[in-house]
Amino acid sequence: MATSGQKVVLITGCSSGIGLRIAVTLAEDEKKRYHVIATMRDLKKKDKLLEAAGDAYGETLTLLPLDVCSDESVKQCVNNVKDRHVDILINNAGVGLLGPVESISIEEMKRVFETNFFGVVRMIKEVMPDMKKRRSGHIVVMSSVMGLQGVVFNDVYTASKFAMEGFCESMAVQLMKFNIRLSMIEPGPVHTEFETKMMEDVAKMEYPGVDADTVRYFKDVYLPSSIDIFEAMGQTPDDIAKCTKKVIESNSPRFRNLTNSLYTPIVALKYADETGGLSVNTFYNLLFNFGPLMHITMSILKCLTCSCLRRRTVSPN
Repeated sequence: MATSGQKVVLITGCSSGIGLRIAVTLAEDEKKRYHVIATMRDLKKKDKLLEAAGDAYGETLTLLPLDVCSDESVKQCVNNVKDRHVDILINNAGVGLLGPVESISIEEMKRVFETNFFGVVRMIKEVMPDMKKRRSGHIVVMSSVMGLQGVVFNDVYTASKFAMEGFCESMAVQLMKFNIRLSMIEPGPVHTEFETKMMEDVAKMEYPGVDADTVRYFKDVYLPSSIDIFEAMGQTPDDIAKCTKKVIESNSPRFRNLTNSLYTPIVALKYADETGGLSVNTFYNLLFNFGPLMHITMSILKCLTCSCLRRRTVSPN
């Protein structure tokens, strides 16, 4: 239970990766300013979180089950919070989907949207009325640079993030009237077990119904380039946790927060040309015409991206 003066922080998707590190980072705050309610769909997967939290578990961190795809689970989780009082909601739960779109069923696409979009909407709808009554609160949404710039072979995942960005951009205007802040955290590639396993799995998969050229472009062109980018520009879950902490502690939190400044020029391409041709043609050439050059560039960037530079990329300011 939160003590006087502590802010109650409800975080979704805390069994591993970014959500786990955000929960532990806030629970270990030296000034003990936060009472963290870490949630996950399956409490059988709690061991990693409890091990990382150490003595904070039971003190500044508690655990609740939550499935963001279930209306009933969302309501029950928030009802289990004392007086339904949530000062900060951090929407982190999400799933990925990668591959040629011809090989992806509509049901698989719906599953991604159910978690990445409707899961966020459910959580906001559940905590928003109480925040409005109190005229205070902060809603944080874990988005992605793919919510700002489309990426080939990430079509469905990107669409789910675009949908969330549009929803939150609209909501932010209304919420300001009630003194509620809404902030998007927009990482690029992040080194997590989930990402590593997904890359390994899709490389081994067969893609029935997809033409041979597309499968070759995906496996022999896109995947190697994607791995190069991850190795050169990837951040850690700790990086994202530190950025998120800075955002919620800011006196004037920004709406959009790119965690990796190396991605700023890439996102800027989209807004430099209203026709969209500049970004589309640039990514086409990088992938299909300048693949070897891109590999060399990423290798050089990996060497240059020392720990000092990586520390500079985690600040939302």
